Amino acid sequence: MRLLVQHRSHYAYPRPAALGPHLVRLRPANHTRARIESYRLAIAGEHRLHWQQDPHGNHVARLTFQVGQRVPAFELLVELALDIRPVNPFDFLVDPRCRELPFTYPDGLDHELAPFRTLDDPAYATGARVRALLEAVPTHGNIVDAIVALNQRVAADVRYVIREEAGVWTPEETLAEGRGSCRDSAVLLVAALRGRGLAARFVSGYLIQLADEGMIPGEPKGVSKDVVDLHAWAEVFLPGAGWIGLDGTSGLLTGEGHVPLCATASPALAAPVEGTSDVAAERVEFSTSVLRLGHETRPTAPYTEEVWTALLDGGEAVGRVRQTGAVDADVHVLHAAVRGVDTFFNRAVA
Repeated sequence: MRLLVQHRSHYAYPRPAALGPHLVRLRPANHTRARIESYRLAIAGEHRLHWQQDPHGNHVARLTFQVGQRVPAFELLVELALDIRPVNPFDFLVDPRCRELPFTYPDGLDHELAPFRTLDDPAYATGARVRALLEAVPTHGNIVDAIVALNQRVAADVRYVIREEAGVWTPEETLAEGRGSCRDSAVLLVAALRGRGLAARFVSGYLIQLADEGMIPGEPKGVSKDVVDLHAWAEVFLPGAGWIGLDGTSGLLTGEGHVPLCATASPALAAPVEGTSDVAAERVEFSTSVLRLGHETRPTAPYTEEVWTALLDGGEAVGRVRQTGAVDADVHVLHAAVRGVDTFFNRAVA
């Protein structure tokens, strides 16, 4: 399905501010499953933009501003057109040498993956609670079963909440609270995977969720409308399979709706926007939206008698136009709606 994602950010200052260099990490990573059709990053005001790659291969826009320039606000817009198709998240093959836990990374991978295995970063500080979490999941057996069980355990132990305050809780803090944001769950999951000796990294990105187009009886309903949000999850490296995404908020492997923007060893290096100003912003606002391109949501309930009557009347009106070429004065547009969703338009043309 072809989609258009828009992401706006607005930083308002109480008085004109001088801006230092800014780093923007809002461009899809190379390993995204979606097919990227176009991408645009628009920045308000005079600036210079240079695209670069960080040591992890992420796309980073570096913005610089003229010395002496002052602005009342800093604004940016991301427009992303992409095509997402259903994927099987388990469509991978693990190196036979690494299919069972515990294993040692072969062929020098243990050295290459060292930054993704260490727990020295204070963000991943662990203690008794993380040890108890690890003791509750298998230490031996099939590697895929093991990472799925660990991911599901994090989702079960941590209630997902939207946490507006800045920063990331440590794994111990998240488990103590029993709740956390997506970034808190991602950090906990990375720490737990590394505690198992596995290479894992923190990922920030977009999560696109599309409205149900036909509910399955007895199954829980998904989102009621198409949404896109900034999100965070973890990825674990399995030889033969590569980086496998795990969403600690749902307990599922990442799917076609997960669009990675930045994947790093430390969450501090994955901030979507990073920069300085000589005046602190007094208000920060952002909005995200997703629009289907060439596809409307299908109805999820039978048409009412009123809608059926409108459809029949409209069809008869169109038939008269085709036969006579004359457009009825009172029938120019047929507009039928099912539960508030526009599903059919037919404009008669003379």
